[in-house]
Amino acid sequence: MITTGFGFDTTAQEVADVADLAGRRAIVTGGASGIGVETVRALATAGAEVTIAARDIDAGQRVATSLCRSTGNKRISVARLDLASQESVKAFARNWDGPLHLLINNAGVMATPFTRTPEGWELQFATNHFGHFALTAGLFNSLRAEGARVVNVSSSAHLMSDVVFDDIHYAHREYERWQAYGQSKTANILFGVEAGRRWSSEGITMNALMPGSIATNLQRHLTPEELQERIRQSGAAATRRVKTPEQGAATTLVVATTPLLDGISGRYFEDCNEAVPVSDASPLRGVAPYAQDPEAAAQLWKVSEETLWSLKAA
Repeated sequence: MITTGFGFDTTAQEVADVADLAGRRAIVTGGASGIGVETVRALATAGAEVTIAARDIDAGQRVATSLCRSTGNKRISVARLDLASQESVKAFARNWDGPLHLLINNAGVMATPFTRTPEGWELQFATNHFGHFALTAGLFNSLRAEGARVVNVSSSAHLMSDVVFDDIHYAHREYERWQAYGQSKTANILFGVEAGRRWSSEGITMNALMPGSIATNLQRHLTPEELQERIRQSGAAATRRVKTPEQGAATTLVVATTPLLDGISGRYFEDCNEAVPVSDASPLRGVAPYAQDPEAAAQLWKVSEETLWSLKAA
């Protein structure tokens, strides 16, 4: 188990203060809002060149301008990326030039009404997993740099569902938005398990994390009442364990920068430390066994490749 000396109250900036990212290039998906902004801020403060990958270029540019000014780092840029559009993902990867040392797969959607993408995929799985899978694969050659890291922002919601391979896209079962979100977050963890097996020899590692309960626009599809119920169910309200965006980005920074993760993949972190297996005594914390199952990880990779290849063949 990896422990870092940081914890629940740690901010991303506190992690960045002990990191040196000079000469490193980073991409943060969803870097124009929520914990993505704080992730970009901390990476830039630590000296990294950062690209904000965002659907809304104008919002991304406003954030970049502000952070260039506040951090003193002028190497913050913006590029358009819509993870729900495979054309957008391919264009982003095609336009990237040079090495990439840190890919922060941070963007996502949560608890959306039932929606299918033009490909017929359920929106949450299409965005949170297929989008990031295709992006990471498209950037593979750039990531083949010594010590390159991919960081997947998952969630404790992975405890709600494993990946239901028989019906990922709700063709036959009734749609339940939290279950759909949960299986997409499980996929974020499994991605790192299989990536470690396939890519470690290329100098690429991948790990996942739970940022915490944070009020951001990720909850835009929820009414205030639904959001409060979700916080109650998560146990955050009872323990007052709701984080600020600055605290929420801290675990991302730990996974991206700690030397303790050199050469290591497939782990899952929360509150800046590696999570223990979920237990009956603490059912709302930890990592589910199915989220780190090597067979499920290999199956997910196969399904992901076949799904994306089917687009090329169409």
